[in-house]
Amino acid sequence: MSNFVINNGVLVSTDGYSIRAGNRGHLYGDGLFETIRVINGHPINLENHLNRLMEGMKVMQMNYPVEFNVPFFEREIQTLLTKNEIAESARIRLSVDRKAGGNYLPTSNHIDYFIEVEPVIPNRFELNEEGLAIDLYDQMNKQINLLSPYKTKNCLVYIMGKLKAKEKGVDDLLILNDKMGIIESTSSNLFIVSNGVLYTPGLDLGCLGGTMRMQIINLAIQHNIKVYECNISPQNLLAADELFLTNAIKGVVWVKSFRTKEYGQTISQKLVDYLNEKWNASA
Repeated sequence: MSNFVINNGVLVSTDGYSIRAGNRGHLYGDGLFETIRVINGHPINLENHLNRLMEGMKVMQMNYPVEFNVPFFEREIQTLLTKNEIAESARIRLSVDRKAGGNYLPTSNHIDYFIEVEPVIPNRFELNEEGLAIDLYDQMNKQINLLSPYKTKNCLVYIMGKLKAKEKGVDDLLILNDKMGIIESTSSNLFIVSNGVLYTPGLDLGCLGGTMRMQIINLAIQHNIKVYECNISPQNLLAADELFLTNAIKGVVWVKSFRTKEYGQTISQKLVDYLNEKWNASA
């Protein structure tokens, strides 16, 4: 863990309290967050993270300062990395909460922001050597609504899914929407590969609008791999050649098995290579 965080632009030691009483993110989940990967000491894909964050704030009727932009947060993140003596790879969590006040009805739509950092090894994307074993989570569904694409602080469906995965002895579970379509895992977007073509649930089906999901779609298209957004059923999983998950920190995560079905990793490995080429070239 890091020794310092940033609270509204101020470096604060983690030895003491970091958020104030009445914080609406803590009390009501009235907030949003982004998890951002740092490689070679630089936050990657920061513009897309901030675009999603600001779109989410608009939907939640939050007012954010005019200085919230890529250069501003690059400076904040660099300050935090330097103070915590992290030179290469890290995981950044950028949170915004509506300012304290009120009960369900807030008294202000202005926000507080909070940045945390945690070192990550290695300093590049790597495909996991042991593929995940996954199954379906059928006890709670994720609703399709205007907040579905954003990382809100209402994460209970994911938390309950992770607890159930541990209970079942698998690595992860896939979340279904309220129309019983498979949309994502407890912490990642979902892709399947059939005959060299990528398929992934569309945002209209309720999945998170993942920044790594967007990168993988763009990289696939750039390398002449076809991508389709569509509904995914258990039958599609059983017919697929590959299955992988994506998130901002790990990049591409290979799934070895869904129940009795096992998968290869050819396209998964290619996409990891394309990711490293992209971010090494921009470093």
